[in-house]
Amino acid sequence: MTNTTRPPTIGILHYSAPPIIGGVENTIYQHAQLLNQLGYQVHVIAGRGEPFHKDVLFHHVPEVDSRHAEVLAVGQELANGQVSARFHALRQILVERLSSLLGQMDVCIVHNATTLHKNLALTAALDELNRMGVTRFISWAHDFAWLDRLYTPDLHPGYPWDLLRTAWPGVRYVVVSMHRQAKLAELLELPLEQIRVITPGVHVPGFLKLEPLTWSLVEHLNLLDADPLILLPARITRRKNIEFAIRITAALGKIMSNTTLVVTGPPGPHNPTNLAYLRSLQELRRKLDVAQQVHFLYEYGQMAEQGGDPEQPLLLPDAAISDLYRLADLLLFPSQREGFGMPVLEAGLARLPVFAADIPPVRESAGDLAHLFSLTDSPDSVARQIAGFLEKDRAYRLRRRVLARFTWHGIVERQIVPLLQEVIDHA
Repeated sequence: MTNTTRPPTIGILHYSAPPIIGGVENTIYQHAQLLNQLGYQVHVIAGRGEPFHKDVLFHHVPEVDSRHAEVLAVGQELANGQVSARFHALRQILVERLSSLLGQMDVCIVHNATTLHKNLALTAALDELNRMGVTRFISWAHDFAWLDRLYTPDLHPGYPWDLLRTAWPGVRYVVVSMHRQAKLAELLELPLEQIRVITPGVHVPGFLKLEPLTWSLVEHLNLLDADPLILLPARITRRKNIEFAIRITAALGKIMSNTTLVVTGPPGPHNPTNLAYLRSLQELRRKLDVAQQVHFLYEYGQMAEQGGDPEQPLLLPDAAISDLYRLADLLLFPSQREGFGMPVLEAGLARLPVFAADIPPVRESAGDLAHLFSLTDSPDSVARQIAGFLEKDRAYRLRRRVLARFTWHGIVERQIVPLLQEVIDHA
């Protein structure tokens, strides 16, 4: 039975772990640190690697490594079809060294070792530990030796090679794609529904190199769920025509329910009426019922996670504004007049579609490459123009697909945590 007085303890086992570079190692890194954030006690067990997170325990078991000298020597014997006393001795060493470690785990995720032949003594040891009931196992199967023509010359009928093509009792199987699911189901003679598909993901703040402040805003305002995320990088002054942007957002929200507008700047510093203008915009936001869709970042100086002062505005540095260009789906620029309009150039550099008022500076800077609307157009008309463009834009649609389905954070919360809980509950 699981000890309910402490957080669940999760083991992650592989031949190697971070900082070793590789696809599996990156998966281990993301799973470990995100599960740790969610309150799990995470232990990583590997033959190569080092501690990589202050709250994730790392256990170095040299014989787990696929490149350990004894593992290589036994592997050569096995490739020649010989199951020697040396193999059995190595298997027993691994059983003894892993038994006490795994006995502390509620669940252990094993990457590749149940389906790949890189350390068959480890495979055999894990099989024995599974039959002993030391812990519950999830087999995270990336590669299948028996289905790879590069590997099959080293495989032979019987034990221990058959462990790689046999469904282990009580073990949950996970693969990284539907294609792999079909292959593993055929290999193990299992129904498809008994093999879970959990893909790798992207680490958004790391890949986009987002500033900590930017990521705090993204999480605080759920900006990854915005669809589309509209950027208006401007100070709050009347000539920026922000009320029109709010009305467009409200109209677009009737077509695309997660429409979100972010206005980056504070009230302009040179006109005392700008604070009154901000209050009128806040009232319009309330009247149109888009308080959750229209964000003046000026208002978030009180963010506790940034050590903010509730009495002070949030003034974004240039680096954070650049981040928002990379995160946004489009630039909305409804200004009534501009001297030049730098955001149009910045959007072009960031490959961000531009929807802008048809004024001379925009025509000069963007030529015919921006989507222009008249200042006399209705908000509904501009909203339909935006929606029609986004519906046909494959880059936008792929981006939304990735953000909706393939971020590490979402994958861990929506798929891995429920799987772990299922395994623990059915113990």
